[in-house]
Amino acid sequence: MIDDRAKRNFDQQGFLVARSLFDSEEATFWRDHFMRLREAGAYPGDVVGVDSSSNDPLRKYPRMIHMHRWDEVALDWLLAPRLAQALSALLYGLEPFAVQTMLYFKPPGARGQAPHQDQYYLRADPGTCIAAWMALDPCDEENGCLEVVPGSHEWPVLCTIDADTTESFTDVTVPLPDDAQLVPVLMDPGDVLFFNGSLVHGSKSNRSARFRRALIGHYIQGDAREVARWYHPVLRMDRSEVELERSPGGGPCGEWVEGEDGPVVELTGVAVDPRTTE
Repeated sequence: MIDDRAKRNFDQQGFLVARSLFDSEEATFWRDHFMRLREAGAYPGDVVGVDSSSNDPLRKYPRMIHMHRWDEVALDWLLAPRLAQALSALLYGLEPFAVQTMLYFKPPGARGQAPHQDQYYLRADPGTCIAAWMALDPCDEENGCLEVVPGSHEWPVLCTIDADTTESFTDVTVPLPDDAQLVPVLMDPGDVLFFNGSLVHGSKSNRSARFRRALIGHYIQGDAREVARWYHPVLRMDRSEVELERSPGGGPCGEWVEGEDGPVVELTGVAVDPRTTE
Protein backbone atom coordinates (compact mmCIF):
# COMPACT_ATOMS: atom_id res chain seq x y z
CA MET A 1 0.00 0.00 0.00
CA ILE A 2 2.86 2.41 0.86
CA ASP A 3 5.87 1.32 -1.20
CA ASP A 4 9.51 2.39 -0.88
CA ARG A 5 9.13 5.14 -3.48
CA ALA A 6 6.18 6.63 -1.59
CA LYS A 7 8.15 6.54 1.65
CA ARG A 8 11.09 8.32 0.02
CA ASN A 9 8.76 11.00 -1.32
CA PHE A 10 7.24 11.40 2.13
CA ASP A 11 10.71 11.75 3.66
CA GLN A 12 11.75 14.33 1.06
CA GLN A 13 8.56 16.39 0.81
CA GLY A 14 6.95 15.86 4.22
CA PHE A 15 3.62 14.68 2.81
CA LEU A 16 2.01 11.94 0.73
CA VAL A 17 -1.46 11.48 -0.77
CA ALA A 18 -2.76 7.90 -0.58
CA ARG A 19 -5.31 7.92 -3.38
CA SER A 20 -8.55 5.98 -2.77
CA LEU A 21 -7.35 4.58 0.55
CA PHE A 22 -11.08 4.52 1.32
CA ASP A 23 -13.73 4.29 -1.36
CA SER A 24 -16.35 6.92 -2.16
CA GLU A 25 -19.14 4.97 -0.46
CA GLU A 26 -17.17 4.88 2.79
CA ALA A 27 -16.44 8.60 2.52
CA THR A 28 -20.15 9.28 1.98
CA PHE A 29 -21.04 7.24 5.07
CA TRP A 30 -18.69 9.27 7.30
CA ARG A 31 -19.71 12.56 5.71
CA ASP A 32 -23.41 11.90 6.32
CA HIS A 33 -22.79 10.55 9.82
CA PHE A 34 -20.98 13.65 11.02
CA MET A 35 -23.39 16.01 9.28
CA ARG A 36 -26.24 14.40 11.24
CA LEU A 37 -24.29 14.73 14.47
CA ARG A 38 -23.36 18.37 13.83
CA GLU A 39 -26.88 19.37 12.89
CA ALA A 40 -28.21 17.68 16.06
CA GLY A 41 -26.38 20.05 18.39
CA ALA A 42 -23.26 20.46 20.53
CA TYR A 43 -20.83 17.85 21.88
CA PRO A 44 -17.92 17.53 24.32
CA GLY A 45 -14.81 19.16 22.88
CA ASP A 46 -16.61 21.77 20.78
CA VAL A 47 -14.52 24.94 20.83
CA VAL A 48 -17.44 27.17 19.84
CA GLY A 49 -21.14 26.52 20.04
CA VAL A 50 -23.51 25.88 17.16
CA ASP A 51 -25.41 29.01 16.16
CA SER A 52 -27.76 28.33 13.26
CA SER A 53 -28.77 32.01 13.08
CA SER A 54 -25.21 33.31 12.69
CA ASN A 55 -23.96 34.93 9.49
CA ASP A 56 -20.63 33.15 10.01
CA PRO A 57 -20.75 29.73 8.26
CA LEU A 58 -18.27 28.40 10.81
CA ARG A 59 -20.71 29.17 13.64
CA LYS A 60 -23.40 27.18 11.85
CA TYR A 61 -21.00 24.30 11.24
CA PRO A 62 -18.09 24.61 13.70
CA ARG A 63 -15.40 21.96 13.59
CA MET A 64 -15.66 18.92 15.82
CA ILE A 65 -12.73 17.84 17.98
CA HIS A 66 -11.98 14.55 19.77
CA MET A 67 -15.13 12.85 18.49
CA HIS A 68 -13.51 9.45 19.09
CA ARG A 69 -13.89 10.00 22.82
CA TRP A 70 -17.68 9.74 22.59
CA ASP A 71 -18.51 8.40 19.11
CA GLU A 72 -17.74 4.80 18.17
CA VAL A 73 -17.81 5.54 14.43
CA ALA A 74 -15.05 8.12 14.84
CA LEU A 75 -13.02 5.74 17.01
CA ASP A 76 -13.33 2.95 14.44
CA TRP A 77 -12.01 5.26 11.73
CA LEU A 78 -9.14 6.63 13.83
CA LEU A 79 -7.90 3.10 14.55
CA ALA A 80 -8.73 1.63 11.11
CA PRO A 81 -6.25 -1.08 9.99
CA ARG A 82 -5.65 0.70 6.67
CA LEU A 83 -4.51 3.82 8.49
CA ALA A 84 -2.44 1.79 10.96
CA GLN A 85 -0.64 -0.01 8.13
CA ALA A 86 0.07 3.18 6.20
CA LEU A 87 1.28 5.05 9.28
CA SER A 88 3.52 2.19 10.37
CA ALA A 89 5.07 2.09 6.88
CA LEU A 90 5.73 5.84 6.90
CA LEU A 91 7.22 5.54 10.39
CA TYR A 92 9.49 2.68 9.23
CA GLY A 93 7.86 0.11 11.46
CA LEU A 94 7.29 2.25 14.53
CA GLU A 95 3.86 1.83 16.07
CA PRO A 96 1.61 4.90 15.74
CA PHE A 97 -0.22 6.17 18.80
CA ALA A 98 -3.59 7.87 18.18
CA VAL A 99 -4.31 11.14 20.00
CA GLN A 100 -6.97 13.19 18.19
CA THR A 101 -9.85 13.27 15.72
CA MET A 102 -11.24 16.38 14.02
CA LEU A 103 -13.99 17.11 11.50
CA TYR A 104 -13.79 20.28 9.43
CA PHE A 105 -17.06 21.13 7.68
CA LYS A 106 -15.96 24.29 5.80
CA PRO A 107 -19.31 25.33 4.31
CA PRO A 108 -19.59 27.80 1.42
CA GLY A 109 -18.25 31.20 2.38
CA ALA A 110 -16.23 29.88 5.33
CA ARG A 111 -12.82 31.31 6.14
CA GLY A 112 -9.74 29.15 5.78
CA GLN A 113 -6.94 28.49 8.25
CA ALA A 114 -3.68 30.43 8.13
CA PRO A 115 -0.45 28.46 7.54
CA HIS A 116 0.66 26.61 10.67
CA GLN A 117 2.42 23.51 11.98
CA ASP A 118 0.60 20.83 13.97
CA GLN A 119 3.63 20.13 16.13
CA TYR A 120 3.24 23.64 17.59
CA TYR A 121 0.15 22.31 19.36
CA LEU A 122 0.88 18.62 19.95
CA ARG A 123 4.50 18.95 21.16
CA ALA A 124 5.27 15.26 20.72
CA ASP A 125 8.73 14.33 21.98
CA PRO A 126 10.87 12.70 20.80
CA GLY A 127 9.95 12.92 17.14
CA THR A 128 6.87 14.68 15.89
CA CYS A 129 3.23 14.07 15.14
CA ILE A 130 1.75 12.88 11.86
CA ALA A 131 -1.67 13.68 10.40
CA ALA A 132 -4.06 11.59 8.33
CA TRP A 133 -6.32 14.10 6.52
CA MET A 134 -9.14 12.37 4.62
CA ALA A 135 -11.27 14.21 2.06
CA LEU A 136 -15.02 13.67 2.38
CA ASP A 137 -15.78 15.93 -0.59
CA PRO A 138 -13.85 16.81 -3.74
CA CYS A 139 -11.21 19.33 -2.56
CA ASP A 140 -10.00 21.97 -4.99
CA GLU A 141 -8.76 25.53 -4.94
CA GLU A 142 -12.25 26.99 -5.29
CA ASN A 143 -13.59 25.37 -2.12
CA GLY A 144 -10.39 25.84 -0.13
CA CYS A 145 -8.36 22.66 -0.43
CA LEU A 146 -5.41 22.11 1.87
CA GLU A 147 -2.15 23.79 0.81
CA VAL A 148 1.33 22.71 1.90
CA VAL A 149 4.90 24.00 1.73
CA PRO A 150 6.90 21.02 0.41
CA GLY A 151 10.06 20.38 2.40
CA SER A 152 9.05 22.57 5.35
CA HIS A 153 8.88 19.46 7.56
CA GLU A 154 12.63 19.91 7.97
CA TRP A 155 12.11 23.25 9.69
CA PRO A 156 11.80 23.44 13.46
CA VAL A 157 8.60 24.70 15.03
CA LEU A 158 8.35 28.36 14.03
CA CYS A 159 7.40 31.23 16.30
CA THR A 160 3.90 32.42 15.44
CA ILE A 161 2.70 35.87 14.43
CA ASP A 162 -0.79 37.37 14.18
CA ALA A 163 -2.98 36.07 11.37
CA ASP A 164 -5.55 37.98 9.32
CA THR A 165 -8.78 36.85 10.95
CA THR A 166 -10.85 38.12 8.04
CA GLU A 167 -9.31 35.27 6.04
CA SER A 168 -8.45 32.75 8.79
CA PHE A 169 -10.63 31.41 11.60
CA THR A 170 -7.48 31.04 13.72
CA ASP A 171 -5.60 34.11 14.93
CA VAL A 172 -1.99 32.93 14.56
CA THR A 173 0.15 31.92 11.62
CA VAL A 174 3.82 31.33 10.80
CA PRO A 175 6.04 33.70 8.80
CA LEU A 176 7.35 32.32 5.52
CA PRO A 177 10.44 33.30 3.51
CA ASP A 178 9.78 34.96 0.17
CA ASP A 179 10.68 31.85 -1.81
CA ALA A 180 8.35 29.53 0.12
CA GLN A 181 5.34 28.45 -1.92
CA LEU A 182 2.06 27.00 -0.70
CA VAL A 183 1.06 24.22 -3.10
CA PRO A 184 -2.61 23.17 -3.34
CA VAL A 185 -3.36 19.47 -2.78
CA LEU A 186 -6.33 18.39 -4.91
CA MET A 187 -8.17 15.40 -3.48
CA ASP A 188 -11.20 13.20 -4.07
CA PRO A 189 -13.42 11.64 -1.40
CA GLY A 190 -11.58 8.78 0.29
CA ASP A 191 -8.09 10.11 -0.51
CA VAL A 192 -5.91 10.50 2.59
CA LEU A 193 -3.13 13.06 2.90
CA PHE A 194 -0.46 12.00 5.39
CA PHE A 195 1.87 14.76 6.54
CA ASN A 196 4.63 15.41 9.04
CA GLY A 197 3.80 17.50 12.09
CA SER A 198 6.32 20.20 11.17
CA LEU A 199 5.00 20.61 7.62
CA VAL A 200 3.58 24.11 7.11
CA HIS A 201 0.03 23.84 5.80
CA GLY A 202 -3.20 25.82 5.70
CA SER A 203 -6.12 26.67 3.46
CA LYS A 204 -7.90 29.61 1.88
CA SER A 205 -11.57 30.47 2.16
CA ASN A 206 -14.32 28.48 0.47
CA ARG A 207 -15.32 30.55 -2.57
CA SER A 208 -17.63 27.85 -3.97
CA ALA A 209 -21.24 26.83 -3.34
CA ARG A 210 -19.99 23.45 -2.06
CA PHE A 211 -18.90 22.11 1.33
CA ARG A 212 -15.29 20.98 1.81
CA ARG A 213 -15.50 18.43 4.61
CA ALA A 214 -12.51 16.53 5.94
CA LEU A 215 -11.99 13.92 8.66
CA ILE A 216 -8.60 14.14 10.36
CA GLY A 217 -6.68 11.92 12.73
CA HIS A 218 -3.53 12.94 14.58
CA TYR A 219 -0.96 10.40 15.67
CA ILE A 220 2.47 10.36 17.27
CA GLN A 221 5.24 7.86 16.73
CA GLY A 222 5.43 4.94 19.11
CA ASP A 223 8.73 5.92 20.75
CA ALA A 224 7.33 9.26 21.97
CA ARG A 225 7.51 9.81 25.70
CA GLU A 226 5.33 12.91 25.95
CA VAL A 227 2.63 14.92 24.19
CA ALA A 228 0.70 18.06 25.15
CA ARG A 229 -1.98 17.64 27.78
CA TRP A 230 -4.84 18.26 25.33
CA TYR A 231 -4.09 14.93 23.59
CA HIS A 232 -4.49 12.49 26.48
CA PRO A 233 -5.57 9.71 26.70
CA VAL A 234 -3.15 8.26 24.13
CA LEU A 235 -4.35 5.13 22.34
CA ARG A 236 -2.55 2.24 20.72
CA MET A 237 -4.12 1.05 17.50
CA ASP A 238 -5.58 -1.95 19.37
CA ARG A 239 -7.62 0.51 21.52
CA SER A 240 -5.54 0.07 24.66
CA GLU A 241 -4.25 3.17 26.44
CA VAL A 242 -0.57 4.01 26.85
CA GLU A 243 0.68 6.30 29.59
CA LEU A 244 2.83 9.23 28.40
CA GLU A 245 4.04 12.37 30.12
CA ARG A 246 2.46 15.77 29.45
CA SER A 247 4.69 18.07 27.42
CA PRO A 248 5.61 21.45 28.95
CA GLY A 249 3.44 24.40 27.99
CA GLY A 250 6.18 26.07 25.95
CA GLY A 251 9.31 25.25 24.02
CA PRO A 252 11.89 26.69 21.65
CA CYS A 253 10.69 28.09 18.35
CA GLY A 254 12.50 29.28 15.25
CA GLU A 255 12.64 32.70 13.66
CA TRP A 256 13.87 33.58 10.17
CA VAL A 257 17.17 35.45 10.00
CA GLU A 258 19.33 36.36 7.03
CA GLY A 259 22.19 33.90 6.51
CA GLU A 260 25.08 33.97 4.08
CA ASP A 261 23.08 32.06 1.45
CA GLY A 262 19.63 33.40 2.24
CA PRO A 263 17.07 33.08 5.04
CA VAL A 264 17.73 30.48 7.73
CA VAL A 265 15.90 29.55 10.91
CA GLU A 266 17.46 30.10 14.32
CA LEU A 267 15.91 28.99 17.60
CA THR A 268 15.56 32.40 19.20
CA GLY A 269 12.04 32.39 20.65
CA VAL A 270 9.64 30.40 22.80
CA ALA A 271 6.50 28.80 21.37
CA VAL A 272 3.56 29.03 23.75
CA ASP A 273 0.25 27.40 22.93
CA PRO A 274 -2.40 30.04 23.74
CA ARG A 275 -4.61 27.36 25.31
CA THR A 276 -1.94 26.54 27.90
CA THR A 277 -2.65 27.71 31.43
CA GLU A 278 -0.01 25.69 33.23
